[in-house]
Amino acid sequence: MVEPGTAVLTLVKGRDGHLANLVAGLARGTRHPARLVVADMGEGPAAIPPAPFPVVHHRMPGPGLPLARARNAAAALAEAGTLVFLDVDCIPAAGLVAALSADSGAHDALICPEIRYLPPGVADLSEPALLAAGQRHGDRRFPAEGIAPEPNAGLFWSLAFAVRRSSFLRLGGFDERFTGYGAEDTDFAFRARDAGIPLLLTASTLAFHQHHPVHEPPLQHFADIVANAARFRARHGLWPMDGWLDAFARMGLIEPPPAEGAALRVIRAPTPEEVAAARRPDRAY
Repeated sequence: MVEPGTAVLTLVKGRDGHLANLVAGLARGTRHPARLVVADMGEGPAAIPPAPFPVVHHRMPGPGLPLARARNAAAALAEAGTLVFLDVDCIPAAGLVAALSADSGAHDALICPEIRYLPPGVADLSEPALLAAGQRHGDRRFPAEGIAPEPNAGLFWSLAFAVRRSSFLRLGGFDERFTGYGAEDTDFAFRARDAGIPLLLTASTLAFHQHHPVHEPPLQHFADIVANAARFRARHGLWPMDGWLDAFARMGLIEPPPAEGAALRVIRAPTPEEVAAARRPDRAY
């Protein structure tokens, strides 16, 4: 059954605090989602806080981060005409559901709102405080008002975006042959572009990215990134995640990505010490 409303979909694995803040953000919204679908990849069940809207808790425990499979599972349970994907480390602005619902009603597209990145230690989660603390991402330029096309599908981000359910199904969702972490979202955006579904950047709303430590480069996902990069190259003819692949090559983990063909030659896997050294606890994004 498909309803005309908007569902919010999120993935979680061991981030109960972030999930609680996401739910609180949705609860104070000017419009509540028809439902929130939580695709829970953790070994133990996530703590789902009370909410003034229906919450579907879908358990899919297992190793790694099967992002494509989890997003597709959440979409299958959405039962709404508009899908808003919102990563668990994002706090929605009060108007996010209403604004993305309106944008998606007007445009058959992948629609991304701006993300403001929060530094460590932000305790006041009121929207004025989040606006004051949040930092813009330097690689993406959002319009001052309205909505604008972004011709570079590589700038799509799956942190927060809206899409019509009918278009998501027409694309076949995320390709689950992209296993684990890396390139599944860029592949989705490239396939959308090729199917005539553009990428739009909207000034209508915001989400705030909650700080957490990251690895730069993400050596903890080395095997997934290498395998998914080759899959992407074979389909689209260019290397994705080129900054990470270049970093892997400089470390002597792989040979430089070849100009021809889709094969990457792995020299060795990163050591546990190298993975630990790549951790950047204070980086905003």
